[in-house]
Amino acid sequence: MCAIAGQIFPVGTKAERLRQVYEDMQKTMLLRGPDQRDMYIHENAALIHARLCVIDPENGLQPMKAELFGEKFVIVYNGEIYNAAELRGELEELGHHFETHSDTEVILHAYAQWREGCVERFNGIFAFAVWEEKRGRLFTARDRMGVKPFFYAIREGSFLFASEIKTLLAHPAVVPELDRGGLMQIMLIGPGRIPGDGVFKDVHELLPGERGYYDAHEKTFSREIYWELRDRENNDTFEETAEKVRYLVTDAIRRQLVSDVPVCTFLSGGLDSSIISAIADRYYTERGERLKTVSVCYKDNEKYFKASKFQPNSDESFIRIMSDHLNGENHLVVIDTPELVSALYEAVDARDLPGMADVDSSLLLFCKEIKKLATVSLSGECADEIFGGYPWYRDKTIREREGFPWAQSTAWRAGFFRPELLEGEDPAAYVHSLYSKTVKESSVLFGRDRTEKRMKEMMNLNVKWFMQTLLDRKDRMSMYSGLEVRVPFCDHRIAEYLYTVPWEYKDYKGCEKGLLREAMRGVLPDEVLWRKKSPYPKTHNPAYLQAVTEELEKILNDPSSPVLELVRAEELRALIGSEHTSPWYGQLMNTPQTIAYFLQLNYWLGKYKVCLA
Repeated sequence: MCAIAGQIFPVGTKAERLRQVYEDMQKTMLLRGPDQRDMYIHENAALIHARLCVIDPENGLQPMKAELFGEKFVIVYNGEIYNAAELRGELEELGHHFETHSDTEVILHAYAQWREGCVERFNGIFAFAVWEEKRGRLFTARDRMGVKPFFYAIREGSFLFASEIKTLLAHPAVVPELDRGGLMQIMLIGPGRIPGDGVFKDVHELLPGERGYYDAHEKTFSREIYWELRDRENNDTFEETAEKVRYLVTDAIRRQLVSDVPVCTFLSGGLDSSIISAIADRYYTERGERLKTVSVCYKDNEKYFKASKFQPNSDESFIRIMSDHLNGENHLVVIDTPELVSALYEAVDARDLPGMADVDSSLLLFCKEIKKLATVSLSGECADEIFGGYPWYRDKTIREREGFPWAQSTAWRAGFFRPELLEGEDPAAYVHSLYSKTVKESSVLFGRDRTEKRMKEMMNLNVKWFMQTLLDRKDRMSMYSGLEVRVPFCDHRIAEYLYTVPWEYKDYKGCEKGLLREAMRGVLPDEVLWRKKSPYPKTHNPAYLQAVTEELEKILNDPSSPVLELVRAEELRALIGSEHTSPWYGQLMNTPQTIAYFLQLNYWLGKYKVCLA
């Protein structure tokens, strides 16, 4: 895993004149890539890299260069290709010769051989750019599920790109402006983002499954989608489906354990992380090694825990069951309230935007501790979107309701706006238009019944919107500490297949992720296999609410607080002591987290010197 960035100018422009700017950009990348760094500057092109060494640490330094088929190629790349060994063998049969064991070199040769078609052969998570020096064009691509980020901006005919927004903002041509669209996102969609949008004015992101070319002669950027969820006929029986799911999930996990540096797994005691840990444990046991698992909890959480619809039980007892079941070594990270509140602001620095409040900051603190044990970890993220695990998949009332099911709070959110900022905008219509566009784009075969049609729309909505917010969180919070977190359930083969599977299979025994549970029978203890879904843990300590309330009161008592330019002070005051029935976002952002979101927003506006365009 790494950080990448670069700038391509129209032909005739000298990139060398901005070397100091590129060095400043590279400094913002060093947390993502703490091990090695370099840059390539040649005529009208600059490519910048900072590396976290995972595969072949002694080689694979980027930007990597190669002369193949009469063209000079230069690549910067962030990610992992899990079928690199198979591709290397195929390319060797075609006459290619390799000098390293890194997947970077495999991508470079694959691009030289198959050009843009190379991405369709990759199984992995990636965002990369390849410069064709003689031809004067840059190829860009992002993985199918959007695990790795790729932001870009076009300024005065030049193409700028980076793994993170902060790196783009280090370039003088990109300023932290927030226009009407960005403001509406922050207040009505946040912590989500519109797919392909970077919130700041004219900052964009390659979509998952998108590739493109910037032509330095024509000064044009052309893009196309090379992969998306497509419905197709599937006549597999339930037993055949369960068998295929077991194979795909097991294969994805085992592929993603390959590394030249220490690997561990997240272990919450929930279904998804437990499946990954159990399969990884077998993999390590076969090799005579012990797997390290890492769990998180909050100080005094058992004391204050209150069951809810979204969080029916706490994790501690299930972590113990799994620890006893595995041959590995479990490490428990305990987070206390003061550090959780303090890390809210560091989490904004990591994400470059207001995020999921303590859901972000706790993961950031968790990843800092994991980094002391390993450089790579595997997480159960994204199984819920693919297997239908969230409550809104199974609650018919929510499922049939128009709008994003994880954010049924538009009217409440709109009430925070200072009225002069809306200027006749209809918040409900704005959000509904985004929702409707995605629903209409959902692939559904003719003749599907109403339930099947709706469930495919739901999966498409969740993969394109909610899952992207969680992947943003996972990537930024982990890479801020130079920790690579892999997500086996994001293997595109699993998503492709599950999109075609009937809902009645996924809802086996009327249980969330029933298909996955049945497919993994015998892998986990029954108590864990059939444990009712519980999301990523959050603090229940009342000290947290008290602490964020005190922080909010400081903001309200300071008329110069940036957030007061956007938000009505009386609505912020009304948050104190309130208990809103609908979460701000997702399952976990209740009143304490909503207060914390505004703390993050206030900090972001000041720290990033955000100006309203």
